[in-house]
Order: sequence, then structure tokens, then C-alpha cells
Amino acid sequence: MLRMARMPILLFLVAGALCVPAGAAEAGATILVHDQEEYSRATADLKPGDRVILANGEWRDFEMVFAGRGTSDDPISLTAETAGQVIITGQSNLRVSGSNIVVSGLVFKDGYSPTGEVISFRTSKTDLATDSRVTQVVIDRFNQPDRLQTDYWVALSGKRNRFDHSSLIGKTNAGVTLAVLLDEEGSRENGHRIDHNYFGPRPVLGSNGGETIRVGTSAYSMYDSKSVIENNVFDRCDGEVEIISIKSGANIVRGNLFLESRGSLTLRHGDGNLVDRNVFLGKGVEHTGGIRVINRNQTVRGNYLEGVAGDGFASALAIMNGVPNSPIHRYVQVQNALIENNTIVDSARMSLGTGADAERSAAPVGSKLRNNLFLFDGLGSRILIESSISGIAFSGNRIVAHPPLADMQGVTEQSVATTRANNGLLYAVDPALADVGAPRNLKLASIDDVGAPWYPKPKRASTFGGGSSIQVPLGENTLGEAIGRAKEGDRLLLAEGSYRVDRTLVVNKSISIEGASAARRSVIRFSRPSLFEMGVGGNLRLVQVEIDGSEAPDAVGNAVIRTSTKPMPAGFEIELDKVDVRGLSVNKAFDVITLGKGSLADRITIANSRFRDITGAVVAADAETDDLGRYNADYVTIRKSEFTNVGNAIVSLYRGGTDESTFGPHLLFEDNRVVRCGHAERRGEAATLALHGVQHALIERSVFEGSAPLRVVQTTGNPATLISGNTFKNTPRPILTESIAKGPVRVTMQQNTFDGSGP
Repeated sequence: MLRMARMPILLFLVAGALCVPAGAAEAGATILVHDQEEYSRATADLKPGDRVILANGEWRDFEMVFAGRGTSDDPISLTAETAGQVIITGQSNLRVSGSNIVVSGLVFKDGYSPTGEVISFRTSKTDLATDSRVTQVVIDRFNQPDRLQTDYWVALSGKRNRFDHSSLIGKTNAGVTLAVLLDEEGSRENGHRIDHNYFGPRPVLGSNGGETIRVGTSAYSMYDSKSVIENNVFDRCDGEVEIISIKSGANIVRGNLFLESRGSLTLRHGDGNLVDRNVFLGKGVEHTGGIRVINRNQTVRGNYLEGVAGDGFASALAIMNGVPNSPIHRYVQVQNALIENNTIVDSARMSLGTGADAERSAAPVGSKLRNNLFLFDGLGSRILIESSISGIAFSGNRIVAHPPLADMQGVTEQSVATTRANNGLLYAVDPALADVGAPRNLKLASIDDVGAPWYPKPKRASTFGGGSSIQVPLGENTLGEAIGRAKEGDRLLLAEGSYRVDRTLVVNKSISIEGASAARRSVIRFSRPSLFEMGVGGNLRLVQVEIDGSEAPDAVGNAVIRTSTKPMPAGFEIELDKVDVRGLSVNKAFDVITLGKGSLADRITIANSRFRDITGAVVAADAETDDLGRYNADYVTIRKSEFTNVGNAIVSLYRGGTDESTFGPHLLFEDNRVVRCGHAERRGEAATLALHGVQHALIERSVFEGSAPLRVVQTTGNPATLISGNTFKNTPRPILTESIAKGPVRVTMQQNTFDGSGP
């Protein structure tokens, strides 16, 4: 161990960076450590002012405990020799306790935590951190191998701790990205500060437990947390319906920027919270949301929302109905809410009395909605009233191009000229409206001013493309060899003729395989139960190829494309364009695409393709049958394709349970032709399309001839299913079932014909 000479270490913050001022008072020791043994000796008895420096390089399987008692003038610090050049990898984590601790400059990457947290502000249930800080750290895709295995990336305990100027990017497994814990008395009324962080893209989890920030839990929601979440950027945080989930009282959420993030800032439990001066820019991205209000004494003021495309729970503003005498884990009635000086621009919906049903029957009471500016585009009904709003007093609000509230006292519908100010936001030109809507001095958090300044933000890029074009010669296993050599984004170009594959090809990168042309056929034949296996990091695009399964062996679980038998740590995409699949008949359940338990396809897209003589399904996405709200495919899109003699359902898409934390699955099935499909029973039922718990489904302009019925089972949430403009020849009418909600089945059927007669 190298003990360096004493040097000044009094730390202070300048523009978000930790600095050592020249001439500061001398205190503590500075210790550079090179391995875990040196680290253990250096941290055995830390004193105020001590500074432990991790040498640059990779630190693998490193479970760090950093505990001590510094002072406000002489904190104890753990830092990198060079910020960003100390990589914590493998099975590693960091636990901090004591007082006046400062940690900075570390990167967690290429691994996962062996415990429930990557960074924890406690070393045991009773040893908590107070007045401590973690700043300029990065956690980048540090995910559990099983995406359904739960952990937190950051868990804040104790009191008056700060997590700031850090970058949390790409969490794909279950569990909150950053959690404020209230499970011990010493962590309540904590006064934590979470500020200037970059919360980078979090893909859809496909189940509950994908929040980016959660403050408290339902079990401890009667306690105040008094945490402050401010000046952060949430960029494409799509995990579930709640981006920030407030489950405690007296918190402040202010000055944050939400960019194209699916879900909403939700006041789920707890009373007396403030949501102030946040900006939501949805840019029309599906399911981007705003602010959802539940519970008592909540204040929502000075917020700006534009291009927010969500509805229901993800509306730009959703004021929910509650449950009478609600148990702690359900929905407390909205009481005494103050919602003022907010602006909503060109967004899909504002919902009042959201979620009203037989259970959630308690409408908002004693609440005020005043001096807000709602600039809707005038297309359709933008304000949805689902329950009584007599308990909401309206005053001084302005609404553009929206008649439903025109006759209500306190709401004025008028034309409002607007202009963009220097902050990029829209405001009314009329000086008389200066005090209506969001404040004129609203400042957007800048993506350049948050996160670790030395670590790049992830760029937006298409899944396929960006690589090289590689010619693949005809022959046996030449395709497998080409996949093995391919780099991320490469295009493998096939020649006219036949390719034979004698092993399953693992796809662990984004690749495209493209045939010669429609006239010059490129045919792939395979002699294993599966042709492709989706591995970690894999995305697959097939274009203008023919796939012949006649040489495959008779084996359980045959499929052209299947997921790994191990749980998948992240989502993936599969795209088939101008693909011809035939001869999948060696056994009675030979699928085209099979998604196993623990996997989630972000997108499956099939277009301009043909499927013939297949005993199984084209898309089998129904492995998650434990009814926990999980599912195997978020978006399934099939258009302009032909299906003949497909034994099972063309698509079997399943989402069970009663959880309301997800937006999917989604199905689009349009302009297709279906002949003699779906007659083989799967789970005791024959179906051409088998949809269970699908939240958004559009089946339109397709022809079904001599096929089994469509089967749709509606479950929880507010599913939207439209079956429109289809022709059914010698095919039964769709079988529609409502399994949970009372009343008529929530499926719209219009302009369909059955053997020449309309519905």
C-alpha cells in the first residue's frame, strides 16, 4: 500500500465538480490503493479528512464497504484516480455508512450486484449514512443476467444524503433505478437531495417494478420523506407506467425535464407533496405522460407539458378517483388538491376522475384547478371526464378549441395566440394572460448540465444498419461462419441458391440477413430444431429470404427463431420483410418465432411475407402464464402478409393478472390474408389470433377464410381493441370475453363482413 504525503483535501462544489482549493487547511491522509487487499487496509480505520483513491483500471468482483465519520469541514472521501477511468465490474457493489462521506468518479459497468443494491447508503439495517454524498458516478447497463431478478441501482437510506451529477443508463432488469427507503425510523423525514442526474434510457420492462425513481412504499406511505428531486433529466425512461412514483409525504419534485419518457410522475401514496416547475416534452411518442394525482393535499403548479401522447393513467394531467375508505395499498381519494398555473400544449388527454369503476368510486373533493392554460389542437375530445367533478372548483382557466368544458364556471374557451419564448416553450401573447399557465421564467434542465460531465450520453440510433455489407458465399455453414465474424449492424448479403445450416446460429449482435432478390431466390435450410437463437444483445432482421424447415428433426420446441433457454437480460427486435417460410411440419408444434419465459421482444415486425404449411404458431408469445402482469412481446406488427395452413394461432399473445403497471402488449394486424389457419388446438382452444390481456389491438382490412375464430380475452386496465373492415369467409365470428370488468365486452367491431353479410 502506498500512503501518499498529506495534502489539502477540503472539498467544495464548483459547477457540479469536486475541487481541492489551493492553500486549504491540511487534514487527513491521502491513500492510493491498487487492489482489494490494499483497499481493505486503507479503509479499516478512516479518520476525518482521509481520502482513499482507487487506481485507474478494472476492479472486478469488488464489494466495497466505505464507512467512517467525517465532519462537514473534513469529510472522508473515496474517489477515482482519474474520473471515469476506474471501472467497477463483475459482481460488485458499494455500501456507504457513517457521516460526511463523499464518493465520486466511479463507473459500474459489465457486471451486476450480488446483493439487492449496486450503491447503498447503508452497510446494515442499523448502520446508515447521514450528511453524505455520492456524486459523478456512472452505472451503465449493470444488469442482473435474469431481467426478472430485482435489484436497486441506488438505495438512499439515512438522513440528509445527496445523490447528484451522476448518470444511470440502461437498466433492463426489474427493480427501481433509484429508491428512497423509509423502512427504518432513521430514514424518515430524511431531507435527501437527488439533483442534476441523467437518468438515461430505460427500456420497457414488461411488468411491474420498472420505475426510475420511487420514494417510499405503500407500507410506509403514511410517513413523510421530505426528499427533494430537482433539476434532473429523464431521457426515454420507459420502464412502466410510473417514471417517478411518490409513495410518501412532503416531497418536492421540481425543475426536472422529462424527454420522450413513457409513463408519468405519479403521486401514488402519501400526502402533501409538491410538483413544481417541471417540463414534459413527449414529442408525440406513444404513452408519454405527465402528472397523476392521488391522495390528499397535493400541489401541482407551474409545470409545462407539450406533445404528451398518453391517455388514461398517462394523461398529461390525470386526477384519479379513489377507493372509499381505501386500504393503504390502493387509491386514497383526492382531497384538497391545488392544481394551478400549469400549461398543457398539443397533448392527447387530460383525464378527470381517472380510473373510475365499481371499486374506485370516490370522486375528487375539495380541490382547485385554477389559472391553467390548456392549448389543445381541437381534434376530438381531449378532456375526458370519467366521474363527478363537482368536488373540483375551476377558476381562471383558459382552454383552446375544446367544447366539453365550455359551459363550466371558471373555464373560458377562447382563441389564444402564442409565441415561443427564449426557453423554447409556448406562452400566450396577450399580456392579460401573463398570469395564466406556466411561469414565464421557467428554466429547462439542460441535458448537458446533468450527469457525470466526463461520461457521454447515449445517442439515438436505429437498431439495424451502420455496419458493413458482407457477401456470404453459397455452401454448408457459410452463413454461420459469417454471423460469427459479423460486427454490430452488419448486413450479410446472400447469393442466389441454397444455404445449409447444421447448427443453431446464436444472434448476439444486431445483424441483417438479406437475400439476392425476389427473382433470384436465396433459400436457407436447417437440420437442427432451431435455425436462430436470440442471445444477449441480439437483434435480427431477415429480408428477401426463403426458409425451408423440411430437413429439421422432430424435436420438442422446434422453431425457426427462438430465445435462449436462459432468462434474457434485455429486450430485442425481430424483423421479417419479404420472407417466405414453409415446411415447418415435422411435428405438430413447429413455430416460426417462439419467445420463452423470461424474455421480452421490444418489437416483432412482419411485412410482405408468406407463411405456408406450418403446424405451430407464427408468433408464440404466451410463455408468461403465471398471471403476474408479465408478457413476452411489447409490439407485434403484421401487415400485408399471407398465411396458409398454419396450425396454431398466427399470433398467441398473453398478458395475465390484474396489475396495471404496463402499457402493452400491442398488436397491429392489417391488410393480411389468412386461409385455413388456427384449427389445431393450443391449450384446448382453436384460434386464428389468440389475444389474452392485450392492451392495444387493431385488426383491420384482413381476409379470414376457412379459419378458426379470433379469440380476444379482455382483462385488467383499459384495453382498446378494434376489429374493423375485415372479411370472414367460412370463419366463425370472433369470440370475445370479458374476464374481470362488469358490463359489455370492451371490443369495438365495425364494418366487418361475414360470408357476405355485415355484422
